[in-house]
This record gives sequence, C-alpha cells and structure tokens, in this order.
Amino acid sequence: MLFVIDFDGTLSVGDTVDAMLERFADDKWKDLEADWLKGEITAIDCMKQQLDLVEVDQVTLEKFFRSIQLDASFIPFHKYISQFAKVAIVSDGLDHAIDVATHNAAIPKMPIYANKLHFKPNGVSISYPFRNPDCKAGNGVCKCQIAEQLSEDVGGPVVLVGDGKSDYCLAKHADIVFAKGKLIKHCEQENIPFRRFQTFAEVLEVVKKWDIASKRLSNMAVKNQVA
Repeated sequence: MLFVIDFDGTLSVGDTVDAMLERFADDKWKDLEADWLKGEITAIDCMKQQLDLVEVDQVTLEKFFRSIQLDASFIPFHKYISQFAKVAIVSDGLDHAIDVATHNAAIPKMPIYANKLHFKPNGVSISYPFRNPDCKAGNGVCKCQIAEQLSEDVGGPVVLVGDGKSDYCLAKHADIVFAKGKLIKHCEQENIPFRRFQTFAEVLEVVKKWDIASKRLSNMAVKNQVA
C-alpha cells in the first residue's frame, strides 16, 4: 500500500509557496497565479516566473521555512500507517521548504519528491528533477508517474491525500482519495469518489476502520468514500 501525501495546504496548514511569494515577491506573482489557475500557462512556467520575482537572502528564507505551520496530527497518522504502508510526500512545491519545515516540526523522515530550490544572491531559482515531459497536467512533479513507480515496489492500493490542482491528475488514477480545498470541487465535477478531510486526525480515523489484514481494503474504501 502507498500513501501519497501532498504538502502545501495538506501537510502544511497553508500554501507555503504562496506565503513565500506574498512576503518576498513583487505582486505580479498573483497575476501569474491567476493565469495558471485559468489554464493559460503551465505550472512549470508559473512557478519559474514567480520565483524570479523573489528577493530574499538564504538565511532569511530558511528562517521563514522554519515558521511554516504543519498539521500536528500528521505525526500520529504517520506512526500508524507506516506499520503497513509506504508513505511519501509528493509535492509540486519546493524541496528545501519541505525539508526545513518537516525537520523543524520533528516529522519522521520519509521520501520527498518535489521541485528543487536553488539559492542565488538575494534570490532563488528552480529546477525539475521529477518532471515528466509527457505529463498532461504540465506540473513540475508528475505525481502519477511517481505513484506508479513507488506502487510497483510496494504494491497497491494507492491512497492520495491532497488539496489542490497538482493533485487533479492523480485523483483520477488513485484507488482512494482524501480531499480538501479545490480538490473537493474537482472530484465532484469529475465524479471521482473521495472522502472529505480537514486534518490528518480525520484521515486516521477512517484508515483505522479499514480491514487491512484481510485485504478487503478496496471494498472498504469504496464504502467509506463519500463526498
């Protein structure tokens, strides 16, 4: 079993990248965000142009990353599911932000797949080690490809816990979806079965009801997934 955990707005209480841009970038980043949400530019183009607007030194930015608020209920959630499943953070956000924030919050170490943040004098840039040129969603991190690769090693089902546009594609292919934020509306529009949540405590409550031992998870998942 594989749990794919989104970061911004899911494991983190707010959107880390948006908060960083709000604090350290020119307001033009909001216009780029709007263009991306309307589908006029790809996530890759949006993020690259937004980060070009950031003016901050590394020490200040890392201090900001340490201030990121995470969902405190993730720790007991991770402790429980890691007994029988592989857990990975898969985000179209920034790897260094996730590294610093999770370390500061004493989140157990796990694989992290995200865009790579680079520091330059009084600014930042980005590269895409997990980009898939064939990704129809146009994201820097192809969550579908990573989920497929990881599930080949550990087996299914694939459980997605997410909140936003970067999760739309995987939501169609995952066996089980926990959704909040914009992902709820997307699942409703696309008739994708899902379970609403706000915190990982709620996800844990559902998972504890699954009959993992008898491998009847698929049936249980369908019964438990209600909009």
